[in-house]
Amino acid sequence: MLDYKLLHALATVIECGGFERAGNVLGLSQSAVSQRIKALEVRLGQPVLIRHPHLAPTPAGQRLLTHYQQVQLLERDLRGSLPTLDDQAPRLRIAINADSLVTWWADAVAAICQEEGLLLDLVIEDQDVGLKRLRDGDVAACLCAAPQPIAGARCVALGEMRYHPLATPRYVERYFPQGPTPESFQRAPAIVFGPHDQLQHRFLAQCGYHGHFPYHLCPSSEGFVRLAAAGIGYGMMPQRQVGELMANGQLASIAPGHFLTVPLYWHFWRHSGQLIQRLTERLRRLTL
Repeated sequence: MLDYKLLHALATVIECGGFERAGNVLGLSQSAVSQRIKALEVRLGQPVLIRHPHLAPTPAGQRLLTHYQQVQLLERDLRGSLPTLDDQAPRLRIAINADSLVTWWADAVAAICQEEGLLLDLVIEDQDVGLKRLRDGDVAACLCAAPQPIAGARCVALGEMRYHPLATPRYVERYFPQGPTPESFQRAPAIVFGPHDQLQHRFLAQCGYHGHFPYHLCPSSEGFVRLAAAGIGYGMMPQRQVGELMANGQLASIAPGHFLTVPLYWHFWRHSGQLIQRLTERLRRLTL
């Protein structure tokens, strides 16, 4: 049986970034907070915190934190009938792809965050692998491209995002004067978001190319567009993010008529409480 005082201590240490500040929040001494963490580790039989070089939860510690957040969400549902329960702002840990975060996500969740006092703990993850975070218990919900829910979770289709292979007109003229040819792909530097990003590979396969290509790695949606706009490379960019740059001619397609659509699905644990249900209903009404 878990002792939720110990989980509360763990959550506070992580949020505060240290034992002393966590003690100030909890009204405990630094030593008492440390003893609670040690008691949790003894009960669990493994560490829950990485202390050096930076304080962070271990994989087991993160699963406990996600569980604790889910319990807080369920307790929130009881406050209507049991108002004497402590009224703490709920925190929801969500895996989300960077392109959604930089385009439509903020507008979609702003109202419910303000109305419900919801605090977000967003984990940036590629849309092709975000579901692993949910399966591992690292997050309570995720946005990803996988349509099949995992055991114990639900899945809601939200729509899709369209990606175009874009670069500056000067870059297109230099590297793709004959269009998307194998020779061009072999020498033109691409921009890839990260090691799990498969959009570039899918685009090349759509063009019939399966060989090696040079690429920059840039794990930032804003930085990705900046690199392309500076003429450093070409890459797959969401139309929602760069529509204006396409319209004014700053970015152009290296392969007109070619694009990729990426479906987005919202996955969440079945028994996460009414707050997640209300958030899900907001997301259902989106038009992506």
